[in-house]
Amino acid sequence: MRAFFAVDLPDSLAPAVADAQAPFADAAGVNPVDPEQAHVTLKFLGEIGGRDDETEPTVDDVIAAGERAVDRAAVGPFKCTIADLGVFPNREYISVAWAGVDSGTEELTALHEALEAETTALGVDPEEHEFTPHVTLARVENATGAEAVRGALDADDPEIGSFAVDEIRLMRSTLTESGPEYDVVREFDLG
Repeated sequence: MRAFFAVDLPDSLAPAVADAQAPFADAAGVNPVDPEQAHVTLKFLGEIGGRDDETEPTVDDVIAAGERAVDRAAVGPFKCTIADLGVFPNREYISVAWAGVDSGTEELTALHEALEAETTALGVDPEEHEFTPHVTLARVENATGAEAVRGALDADDPEIGSFAVDEIRLMRSTLTESGPEYDVVREFDLG
């Protein structure tokens, strides 16, 4: 199964996520993320537990790694604020539009680093880039879409809101024609 660790935004912030997407949501070449599935990815795992050749960690291995990572990070419940707009990889070539983390960055980074250490020990590929906690708002496929996102970058930064983080989740991602669908595999309480 395709999986990742994440912090989910509460459903109450979905309207604010949609508002942040509004300036570019209808632009050609922009694929907005479902606001009700908004989350901060802590560690993308790729495929786990799906092969018989034992090259992928099992789901049980990943769950155990998640438990160790939460203990290792020693992060208790905290407040997270989502605000501002950013892009990957850069303003000239935009492939992803995102909302950033204003408060809670230290805690999310500690959780990411612990998950990175525990899962790479299982054979999961390490991240190829520096961790930037964010909520993906849209994927951008072409120059028309990128121009719409640039216009939003030049406008006022959105403030999506704050919420309490008291758990992280191991999520299953199923790719469909209408976009990814996420299911909770396991929850890990903080502190």
